[in-house]
Amino acid sequence: MSVTVNLENISPMDIDGYSRQLVSYVQGQSPKPNTREYFYYVDHQGMLFLDDSRMKNFTSCFKETDFLVFFFTRLRINKTGRYEKDFPYVSPCGVEMNYVRCDDRPVVFTHFVDKEIEEKVEDYLAYAHAGNRLMVKFEPERLCMLPKSGRVYHPASPQVGNVGLIKSSLAFEISKLFTFENGETQPPTHFRWKNKVYKLTNELWNLMDEKVKSQPYV
Repeated sequence: MSVTVNLENISPMDIDGYSRQLVSYVQGQSPKPNTREYFYYVDHQGMLFLDDSRMKNFTSCFKETDFLVFFFTRLRINKTGRYEKDFPYVSPCGVEMNYVRCDDRPVVFTHFVDKEIEEKVEDYLAYAHAGNRLMVKFEPERLCMLPKSGRVYHPASPQVGNVGLIKSSLAFEISKLFTFENGETQPPTHFRWKNKVYKLTNELWNLMDEKVKSQPYV
């Protein structure tokens, strides 16, 4: 069955912060021999759904860890020439091309993990609800908060655009540790973490589209 989805009202931001209109597709469609296409959606909590699922909640999201690891490990910016504006990311899998759109960013960090490396415990951020199998090293000085939305971001892999979103419940706790020396209408300047104060680089600010920066929290 062909599906026509109005993306303009579903998701306030895409990779560049631009609203989207209508897109038609059929899950599993084959635009050419030996090729199948599927369409997915990542919400601001990092849960993965089939894009055309009517109900998007915990009961309908993908939960199988091996699948999530496989899917998100292959995630990258869509440069296929197909659906690039409406589904700005893809996760290729053999003859399948999985197109992905998201509420904000496709990588959403969900919790901290203490990882022991050479008898030293270091902080990592896990993402994609894959347990502790998908992680990046936590870099406190590189956190960035957008004052308008209150959303907090942390570096992610270059293949997904260098920026990941921090899950709202975790961001709420992190936000308590920010200092705003330039006022609360500007990004925070410092972050206190484990008895150390870090001066924030705010380098991710320059990677955000102006429309994303001005988007209020929804």
